[in-house]
Amino acid sequence: MPKRTRAGTLLALAVTGLTLGATLATPADAAAGTPGFLAAADLPPHPSSPWTAGKVTAGVPEAVEQDRCLSMALGGDGSGTWYREFRTDLDTSARQVSVRSSTTAAAKGRLSRLNKDIKSCAARVEKADPDTEAEVRDYGTLRVEEGAHVYGLHTVTSWGASDIRLLSVGRDGRTVTVVDWGQLGGFRDAPVKAFRKTTVTAVNKLH
Repeated sequence: MPKRTRAGTLLALAVTGLTLGATLATPADAAAGTPGFLAAADLPPHPSSPWTAGKVTAGVPEAVEQDRCLSMALGGDGSGTWYREFRTDLDTSARQVSVRSSTTAAAKGRLSRLNKDIKSCAARVEKADPDTEAEVRDYGTLRVEEGAHVYGLHTVTSWGASDIRLLSVGRDGRTVTVVDWGQLGGFRDAPVKAFRKTTVTAVNKLH
């Protein structure tokens, strides 16, 4: 059975947190217009295990607060932020985080910051952990609403543990969403085509 690596463990811990007292979105959140979220069936199909979706939850998950790619743009008090965790029975998991800004200009700024932070996060990963090598690949833009962008992040440790993540950011009006998929493996194991479709669905579902 594959050894669970640090990145995979962080994502799995966030999923487990759903059953350990995470705060669910309240009726007041819904009345304020909680963004639409992906369903389990919208994720890239897993070859041997179905996806399970958690509840749409208000706030920022702890794993995102600690994430070297996303924390600077998504961390904070969690105001106007919601997320949903997804998992399979194996070592593959995913998360969607959506943030509604007070103005369109603020949302544009957040989107720009996320793109910048993801492109540069490999250097931060390596600086924080000299035993880890990281590489980001840019999989390009998508034409959906105000636009979306897809990236891949591969990390490998000095002892051979390998993780692959696909990350995408998109915007519709004042709302920015991030989709984060991960499992053991390398770039060749990443379902980029299916993840691009997932990203388009995520942005289209926001409003």
